[in-house]
Amino acid sequence: MHHGWIVAGKSGIGKSDFAKAAARELVVGDAAGHPPGEHPDIITLTYGPKDKKAEKAAAEGKPFDRARSIRIDQIRTMQRRLTTRPTLGERRVVIVDPADDMETGGSNALLKSLEEPPAGTYFILVAHRPARLLPTIRSRCRMLRIPTLSDAQIDHMLGEADAAASDDARAAAVRAADGSFGTALRFLEQDLAPISGLIRNLIARGDTKMALRGELAKLIGPRADRDRMAAVMELAQGIVAEAARSAADNAQRARLSETHVQLVALSRDMPRYNFDGGLLSLEIGTLLTRAAPASEHAHG
Repeated sequence: MHHGWIVAGKSGIGKSDFAKAAARELVVGDAAGHPPGEHPDIITLTYGPKDKKAEKAAAEGKPFDRARSIRIDQIRTMQRRLTTRPTLGERRVVIVDPADDMETGGSNALLKSLEEPPAGTYFILVAHRPARLLPTIRSRCRMLRIPTLSDAQIDHMLGEADAAASDDARAAAVRAADGSFGTALRFLEQDLAPISGLIRNLIARGDTKMALRGELAKLIGPRADRDRMAAVMELAQGIVAEAARSAADNAQRARLSETHVQLVALSRDMPRYNFDGGLLSLEIGTLLTRAAPASEHAHG
């Protein structure tokens, strides 16, 4: 079996769960004597503590703020572990989740391990946006793309999850999911149905008097946390992408495509900005107005 795999696909379709199950199958299989739950030969790298204060809180078992990237020191700590033999068997698996959020230095460090992997070591890189990975990393791994889910599957899974929602809200969640169960679940948890309707109005009608943008900021909330803002940003991108795919003419499709590009850029840059939910809500609304016919400039 090849030593390096990229598990790619939309956020919220189960890539992390698949990676964990695949890793356990590799290191355990049918062998006896392996502990249930966390396994010493499965190393998972994901967002760590944000700073020293967060590290202290994590060590004490308290809630802590997470970093917005996977850092080079995490990669190097993992590499030091690879100099020893696996604890319980002949195989070890390293999961990087999400690999497309590694720091540049971390990506370069990981590349060295992918070029010369220790015997019995496998790498599973979970990626929402595999194009953001270094080309040299992609060239040393095999790609496994996880398909999106059908609307019927998502609706069934919402029922199994016992997601409390009205029939209309659940139908709106399925529509907004665009094949991702995680997106549908966040839609219901964050009560995004009213925001979804407002976003569709903004890209269809524009907002010459700022009324709809003000309403959007109000619905999102003046003290919205990062998780809520991320869910709104994901929803906005999905609605704009859906509208672009069904656009009636090239000019409309071009406006929607440009709006989608700018929303993706804002989503990427959001963690690096001095976080202000109110201002960010207005910026999202202003970008959405660009997609409307006879729209104003995004910043004017």
